[in-house]
This record gives sequence, structure tokens and C-alpha cells, in this order.
Amino acid sequence: MAAKDRMAVLSAMMDQSVIPVFYHPDVELCKDVIQACANGGAKCVEFTNRGDFAADVFFQVTKYFAKADPSVIMGVGSICDAPTAGIYIANGAKFVVGPLLNADVAKVCNRRGIPYSPGCGSATEIGDAQELGVEIVKVFPGSSVGGPEFVKSVMGPMPWTRIMPTGGVEPTEESLRKWFGAGIVACGVGSNLITKKLLDAKDFKGIEENVRQTIALVKRIKAELAGK
Repeated sequence: MAAKDRMAVLSAMMDQSVIPVFYHPDVELCKDVIQACANGGAKCVEFTNRGDFAADVFFQVTKYFAKADPSVIMGVGSICDAPTAGIYIANGAKFVVGPLLNADVAKVCNRRGIPYSPGCGSATEIGDAQELGVEIVKVFPGSSVGGPEFVKSVMGPMPWTRIMPTGGVEPTEESLRKWFGAGIVACGVGSNLITKKLLDAKDFKGIEENVRQTIALVKRIKAELAGK
């Protein structure tokens, strides 16, 4: 069964470590891509709120997986305001991610027991997010705010911080080793993982293999870092 409560979802996100980030207006294509991610070991998927009627696409996809594969944990990204967060939560979102920190979104998510990962770009914003009950902070845009060095700088005085960067994370050993070595607990990866080439070719097996290899790579890196 799918993880339903806040703590179980947070645990699943950190265990998975790589969160595929994806949006497409075609419902059937979304189903195929998300199933490919799940088959590859990424049960937690962030569907970004972009484009006209994105909430309707999300609703149809989430309703489908509730029956077809309840182990899939659908989250939503690009959430900037509380009303939009409420719509997606009502439509089945199990976690909410945003490019910025919004206290009203935090309140809605806390009230409903939904993990909220707002985008933060400074130690002050990260502290403000934690004050609002955020467990996993999204660093965004990851490469623009200082990359792994920014994470290291934050983790020094704030070692309790759980960070999930999006933007600037590549599914390569070099990139992932730098980020996880800096202390992140998870990362969001979009077009570098679910590439345009694979999407255009509708190569869902290719997407599945990309996801599987990346998750295996991260698990190995994390095990090696833990052994040091």
C-alpha cells in the first residue's frame, strides 16, 4: 500500500533519495512515465504544477494510480500559494514542493499532515521554513545559490537540516557524490533523468532503466559515505 501519513512519506522520500520531477499535459503519457519511474524504484514522483489544467491532469493520474498501483506516492511541485496547494491536496497529493517559501502553504500542509518542501536560497529562509514545521527543505535553484558548497556551509551551523536540492543536480556519479557528500538527504531531478529524447521516443523502458541506475548509484554513494 502507498505511504499515507506524513512521517511515512518523508521516510520514503529520504530512502528513495532521488525524486523524479515531471510534467506533461498528456494524461496517458504521464501514466506511462510515472509507472516507469515506479518500476525503476522511484515510487515518490513530483508532478509539477505547470501549464493549463495541470491540476486536472494530476487528478486523473493520481486517481488512476490509486487503483492501478497504490504504492505510487504522488507529490506536486511548483506550488506558490495556499489555494493551489489545497486543490492538489484534495486531488491526492501526498507531498507539496515549491520554488519559494510561503507561510500560508505551510499552514495548509501542516493542517492536513502533508510534508511541505519550500524552495530556500539562504540560511535565514531555511531557518524560517524550519520554524514553520518544514522537515525537508528544498534548495532552489540548487546550482545558482552555491551548489554543494552552499549545503556544506549551512550544515556546519545547522546540522539538523535536511536538504533536497532541485536544479543543477545531474544523474552522474560526479554530481551526485558532490551533493550527497555535502550532506543532502534527497534531490529532485527532472529533464536530466526523464530526458526529452526518451520522452519523444516514448521509450518508457529507457526511463525505467535511467531511474533504476540512478537510484542504485545513489545508494552506493550513500553507503560509501556512511562507511567513512
